[in-house]
Amino acid sequence: MVHRFINQMTSGEQLDDIFLVSQPILRSTTRGDLYIAMYLGDKTGKLNGRMWQATEAIYNSIPKEGFVRIKARTELYQGTMQIVIDNIRPVKPEDVTLEDFLPRTEKDVAQMFARTKAIVAKVKNPALKALCAEFLADAPLMDRFCKAPAGIVNHHSYLGGLLDHTLSMLEAASAILPLYPKVQADLVIAGIFLHDMAKTDELAYEMAFSYTDGGQLLGHITQTAIMVSKRADIVRGKGVDIDQPLLDSLLHIILTHHGAYEFGSPKLPATAEAFMVSYIDNMDAKMNQTIMAIENEPGEGDWTPYKSSLQTRLYRRRVVE
Repeated sequence: MVHRFINQMTSGEQLDDIFLVSQPILRSTTRGDLYIAMYLGDKTGKLNGRMWQATEAIYNSIPKEGFVRIKARTELYQGTMQIVIDNIRPVKPEDVTLEDFLPRTEKDVAQMFARTKAIVAKVKNPALKALCAEFLADAPLMDRFCKAPAGIVNHHSYLGGLLDHTLSMLEAASAILPLYPKVQADLVIAGIFLHDMAKTDELAYEMAFSYTDGGQLLGHITQTAIMVSKRADIVRGKGVDIDQPLLDSLLHIILTHHGAYEFGSPKLPATAEAFMVSYIDNMDAKMNQTIMAIENEPGEGDWTPYKSSLQTRLYRRRVVE
């Protein structure tokens, strides 16, 4: 049977197909009836799944991260597509075509990584250069850096997404920095290269995208600050002087790159370099979200369903050819 991809679906379809399930949760309605909320996805995207009149036995049979065959229907709920499930059962991974379910970048990873290293190599400050080199020399870490997604839902949520996001930010900074000669370029470049490095540990991405226990407990911002501080000690142990004000400024970029407390930043930007990295990070994330939604959101017509992360529907008709 040919798989029906998420981005091909319209409201009112009957489904008898395999999907990747993640984050199933057993909940109660206001009347006390049990239902299961979950994400169902493939390489083209994710939809909310709901199974009403569920039981604990059904919930316990569903993998927390794995494959299921469902009999279900699609419907619009408050303008957003969802899947309402009548029947669900687990499926063994060996019975699944994995290429249908793990989204990955269509870009050349080796070329992206080579370009990333070339931009980082332009850092002139000896301490920042040595610190970046310490990360680049860690082959297992760089392998994860090239494979990891940058998120599980909102932006760059595909294998290679972290590298794609980092390189896009580096390219944007390289274009913008000449316009602002007072901004310390080395700090911006090093800060961008390192800002999301711990997403290699925060996220799990072997079968489905989810958070590790450490990622849930600490988050990638804290984890990255810890990683950078530890590597700075290693570099100092090799005789490279990293003075504390420089390290503090780099850590400040990492700790503030989400830009606002409500987005998880423990601090707000207080330097020109931190503001630049935060703005570039937000721009790249938002542009990736909009482009992916316009290209991949299910449904017909000129408008996507409402995107809560962007607080709008998106107009996807091309008007310039």
